[in-house]
Amino acid sequence: MTSSAPNWTPPPCWYAPKYTPEQLQKQMEPIWEAGSTGGQWDSEQRNRYVNGEPYKDFNKDKTGKGYFWDSYVDEDYPDGWDKCQEPPFWVDEGDPPPANIENAVTPEILAQLAYKEIQVPGTEVTLAPEGTTKVNLPTWAWLDGADFKPVSVTASVPVLDIQATTTAVPVSLKIDPGTEDAETYPASGECEINNGRIGEPYAKGKADETPPCGVKYLRSSGDGSYPLTATVTWEISWVGTGVDEEQPLPNGEFGAEQDVIVQEIQAVNR
Repeated sequence: MTSSAPNWTPPPCWYAPKYTPEQLQKQMEPIWEAGSTGGQWDSEQRNRYVNGEPYKDFNKDKTGKGYFWDSYVDEDYPDGWDKCQEPPFWVDEGDPPPANIENAVTPEILAQLAYKEIQVPGTEVTLAPEGTTKVNLPTWAWLDGADFKPVSVTASVPVLDIQATTTAVPVSLKIDPGTEDAETYPASGECEINNGRIGEPYAKGKADETPPCGVKYLRSSGDGSYPLTATVTWEISWVGTGVDEEQPLPNGEFGAEQDVIVQEIQAVNR
């Protein structure tokens, strides 16, 4: 699922508790001993975490009273490492992270991270006629309403006792016929979702009716086919620690393409 807001994405990186004093020591000392990062950097790091500028002996005197926070990077974002370059920093248990730290984990950050993990069902619509239709013949389109229910993902940081649940609710289905030589039902091409039902299944006796959701092709696809695209829009919101009322996030969209063959209706004059 992708955001319908063109400039919005979940955070590529964030800061959260990562090391106890002993764990940070085990992480850093082998790097210094290898000397692979350069003498100046090693010296600066020793001063920062061992020599009291500002941490003495990796803050071992505060073991059990807090954590060193460090960055977590979403590997799907190649520039994520460039967005979070603060070295590990200490936060006492119960205290907020320093105000100058951007993307320090909060319930809202967790909600945005949960957004990325939402898995929604596919959007290949059922068509009647199926696969092959006729010029000027209304084609009914619908999706299995049983599959299109709210989907939720919860993210949490147990050591901070915070969590957030992000929920996606299907609200509409957009039909793109794949050609300008077509009409959609409704004219906007956007079928609203009512009581979990998307469109209406075709049944015998409805041949002369206008489908509530569908398409009518006005020209044959010739030797090929038209790429019909069906896209479901999902309304996204979240609640979490300290936030009981639903808070909005940008809508999400998920679509799929399927081939539709459109043939001319052959008539015989007698």
